[in-house]
Amino acid sequence: MDQGLIQAHTMATRAACVRMTTARLRALHDSVEQASGLRGSSGWDRRATAHAEIFTLLAGMTDDAAVAPVLLGAADVVRRLMIVAGPAANGMIVSSRQRLLAYLRAGDTDGATLEMERHLRGLHFMSRLVGDDPGAVLIVRPRRPAEQAAGSPGALDSSSPCVKEAVA
Repeated sequence: MDQGLIQAHTMATRAACVRMTTARLRALHDSVEQASGLRGSSGWDRRATAHAEIFTLLAGMTDDAAVAPVLLGAADVVRRLMIVAGPAANGMIVSSRQRLLAYLRAGDTDGATLEMERHLRGLHFMSRLVGDDPGAVLIVRPRRPAEQAAGSPGALDSSSPCVKEAVA
């Protein structure tokens, strides 16, 4: 995620905060609640898509026909970063959304904007730790007994509980 996309989302957050209404705040709250309520059995791709919905809502709240399409495209980039970062990012995403909502409820434009920037930078960092190809989805599976055996071909060391497979 480049600096331009981070700035676009922080500007959208600022614009949404300035134009916030009770109905818009309710829509954001409902989106966060829905995404937070999905459990692991829903699949991470579905949960990441639900978490990314807030970016789509914020894009619409800018009331800017020229900027909204750019933000909608950037929302998909954020969704893919979430998928790459994996389910381990869920707690960070949920807590960030709760802080964002609190700032928006309080009308704290600077706080909301800073929270969005920190969230995007953290998500970008997490996705880079997992893999540097944002187009690839990583599947983490438990090691097979044969992989755990010492000296077997492709065996991992005992400190590595998982095997990561890149799927394009």
